[in-house]
Amino acid sequence: MLPTATRAPIRTAALLAAGLLALSACGGGDTGKAAEGGTADGFPLTFKNCGRTVTVQAPPERAVSVDQGSTEILLSLGLADRLAATATWTDPVMKGLEKANAGVERISDNRPSSEKVLDKEPDFLSASFTSTLAKGGVAPREQFEKLGVPTYVSPADCTAKDNSGGGDGARTAPLTMDTVYDEVNELAHVFGVPERGEKLVGDLRARVEKAKKGVDASDASLLYWFSDSKAPYLAGCCGAPGVITNELGAKNVFDDTHEEWPQISWETVADRNPDVLVIGDLTRTTQTAESAAKKIEFLARTVLDPQEVPVGVVTALIGVPAFVLVLYRTRSTS
Repeated sequence: MLPTATRAPIRTAALLAAGLLALSACGGGDTGKAAEGGTADGFPLTFKNCGRTVTVQAPPERAVSVDQGSTEILLSLGLADRLAATATWTDPVMKGLEKANAGVERISDNRPSSEKVLDKEPDFLSASFTSTLAKGGVAPREQFEKLGVPTYVSPADCTAKDNSGGGDGARTAPLTMDTVYDEVNELAHVFGVPERGEKLVGDLRARVEKAKKGVDASDASLLYWFSDSKAPYLAGCCGAPGVITNELGAKNVFDDTHEEWPQISWETVADRNPDVLVIGDLTRTTQTAESAAKKIEFLARTVLDPQEVPVGVVTALIGVPAFVLVLYRTRSTS
């Protein structure tokens, strides 16, 4: 969480930042910009982020977001005019943000080089994943910070999460929507528009309540299938899909697995015998069975009777692809 602003040494170089529900666009209100010749209220701003101390001297004017989830939060806060560039896109931009996104330069569909990022002369750099701003990603955070560019990583990827073992990491405690709300509010404070963060969080809270109103899933066991048909990546207990599971009061059949997206055999899936299969509808093509249609085709061809595969509700979660719920019978009736 953000503390009250504290003084920090003035830097000499340019300074520099994933729903159950999709973010809704918002804007308007105070721009958070300092008056000419003055300093914006509440700045310099110093706070902790993913184990690092971050100091922002003034509300960013030329931010670069290097992950789609972070970009969509900033666009939803009405900050398109404060973004110099974006990068790393895995899906079409969220509905409602197309116009705002069209006005921001995209320097790469994938992870950009640090040189491309620095060419935009950023005063803030944001990312959704620790791996994006690390060795093997765009560049380590300290590389940008040495140049006077403050960095920000989504708390959802570092709070109660161990990313040291490779892969997608493992959770030591369940992710909650409160962590997502904290990210929205922190970014709003960084850009000097805290009232926009409060409004967006209020809207999200209301939508969560509306989505789960009247739903009792306490008798349902779920399995989340992200990608790949041969050795499927499935959701462990405590990441983003766990937010959906917990909000609905359901049970993930792999709630004993703390890895974010472990690869698990179909034989093990059959042993767990879930009531509901939640399938990722990805637009990328790096693995087999990425789209919902390909997954349903695979299930109908190799696992299930096609008559047992009615397509259900589509939901979305910040930072992850949309999910299509596919209900199927796994238990014989007597």
